[in-house]
Amino acid sequence: MYKHLLFDLDGTLTDPAEGITNSVKYALRKAGYPVPEMDELLRFIGPPLYESFQKFSGMPETLAFESVGFYREYFGERGMLENAVIDGIPELLTKLRDAGFHLHLASAKPEVYAVPILRHFGLLEYFEVIGAATLDTTRSHKDEVIRYVMEQLGNPDPSEFLMIGDRDNDILGAKACGIDSLGVLFGYGTRTEFEGAVFVAETPEDVAAFLLK
Repeated sequence: MYKHLLFDLDGTLTDPAEGITNSVKYALRKAGYPVPEMDELLRFIGPPLYESFQKFSGMPETLAFESVGFYREYFGERGMLENAVIDGIPELLTKLRDAGFHLHLASAKPEVYAVPILRHFGLLEYFEVIGAATLDTTRSHKDEVIRYVMEQLGNPDPSEFLMIGDRDNDILGAKACGIDSLGVLFGYGTRTEFEGAVFVAETPEDVAAFLLK
């Protein structure tokens, strides 16, 4: 049924919590805003940053965009690699590739960070198309990233695609593009975020079992 599998990055392939939260702390301090508790900081994983600074910290739009620049000062130098591959992911990607699926990245993280992260952790080789955000936000939302991947592939039938991710923006982005989605619970989302997903996986092994059945 599915031919093209689109993977989110943060919380789906790698656990970026340390680097992202450290970068958010740095940005908030530099902007003169209070640093919340860790459970609040974890909410920054997934959605576009400038929106998160407005939504979670109450920043005006101009300062939110400026704070993204602060965030990148830390993230580009240190936070990018304060990260780890989620257990079972290399094995999952190998199984799916060997089974004939075409694997692609569909991440709201800017490409200038996503590619080095994948390369550093030995995951870049698995992906045929790298769909990621641009630094100027012309491509930042998940539906925009998904459409970019589909366009690079010549816009095949949407029924051939499955978006795999850990947050509601993955599910909603897939829906906006007319493709199916699969939610994973080994990232930072909750089951309530996955309404409309064709399957919810608790482990990478569950993803493989669903797709290879």
